[in-house]
Amino acid sequence: MMTVLLVEDDRELRATLRQALSVEGYAVLAAASLADAQALWAHAPAAQRPDVVLLDLGLPDGDGAQFLEGLRQHSQAPVIVISARHQDSDKVHLLDQGADDYLVKPFGIEELLARMRVALRHRGRSVAAAVTRYAQGALDIDLATRRVLRDGAEVHLTPTEFNLLARLVRSTGQVVTHRQLLQDVWGAEFTEHTHYLRLYMGQLRAKLEMDAAQPAHLLTEPGVGYRLSDLRA
Repeated sequence: MMTVLLVEDDRELRATLRQALSVEGYAVLAAASLADAQALWAHAPAAQRPDVVLLDLGLPDGDGAQFLEGLRQHSQAPVIVISARHQDSDKVHLLDQGADDYLVKPFGIEELLARMRVALRHRGRSVAAAVTRYAQGALDIDLATRRVLRDGAEVHLTPTEFNLLARLVRSTGQVVTHRQLLQDVWGAEFTEHTHYLRLYMGQLRAKLEMDAAQPAHLLTEPGVGYRLSDLRA
């Protein structure tokens, strides 16, 4: 799972972007100020530093350009500036200072995600657009709205159940290993706790499958992991 450092002081926009990025499968670290952004970066272990930075400029305690300048002294992580400043001189200056891209507010989420994928590809990181909808058989799962339907009836999932299901939806048709699921849903310190997966997968099957004992969607790959079936394949 890739990590995004989102530096944005507007609470509503920060929440909107955080939700959209989470749906796409990114882990999000959010900062509302220059000091918060600097602290989040400094305290992250070197191996777990954010993969991409979304950087607002007009922060309450300084300018985002200061963060970019400091970052470029020791990191080449892609940085996309998101700002209401639309003057060409501002854009050119930030790009010359090391920003990878510059988006003027307001912007569309899909454009932002596409530009993130391009910036990551330029660093040799291939990122495909995430699958966020699964509608096969009796199941209809929409990660963006967090709605899960079975035969048209809404199914209530706990936050952990939903996060586990979402991780499988984003890799529909592909096997996701036990270790990867545990890391992405529970955290790196839980990668050996396979009993968590058995418990929660059993709960999901009970809620989503017509016959939990013979699942059609949530499949086990013995000794490897789990897969959300692609019935069209």
